[in-house]
Amino acid sequence: MALNAAVEELAKRASAGDQAALNDLLKHIRPEVLNRCGRLLPCPEDAEEATQDALWDVTQGITRFKHDSKFSTWLYVVATNSARRKYQELRRRAAERPLSDTDPQPPNPRTTSVIAGSRVDLLDALERLDREHPELVTPLVYRDLCEMEYAGIVALTKLPLGTVKSRLHKARGLVRTWLSAS
Repeated sequence: MALNAAVEELAKRASAGDQAALNDLLKHIRPEVLNRCGRLLPCPEDAEEATQDALWDVTQGITRFKHDSKFSTWLYVVATNSARRKYQELRRRAAERPLSDTDPQPPNPRTTSVIAGSRVDLLDALERLDREHPELVTPLVYRDLCEMEYAGIVALTKLPLGTVKSRLHKARGLVRTWLSAS
């Protein structure tokens, strides 16, 4: 995300309780959040919903933002997690949808709403990774989806650099194997 120093300052003021700064901050970050969500959710309506959820999460969590890292780093995580939650929600809803007489087959997950794009296999792999090796998800999401530097990942996870790199390597290997098998 290409957020500038003015946005970082708005975030500081908003985290201190300045409502006007929060309103300005939300206006400034919305296009970047939508872009981030749209990279993971190819259906524009789904990306828009995830964006709204992410902005709500920012509104609710800004006072807990401690400025240990840049606001843009924190926002990467919020937006990415919002898109992942939206994807999981839509998959769950599609799976729970009862079949009708006119629609005897369940919807094809490759052609419906959130599941219509090229990032689907990656999101499926992330879900599997979260189920089977939850400790590997965070380094992979932060580095490969949020495009964070290692120093930022170390600061957020409180893990040693070697552990972050090791988990990232293992996560990439598993995901690569799963993606090539699909």
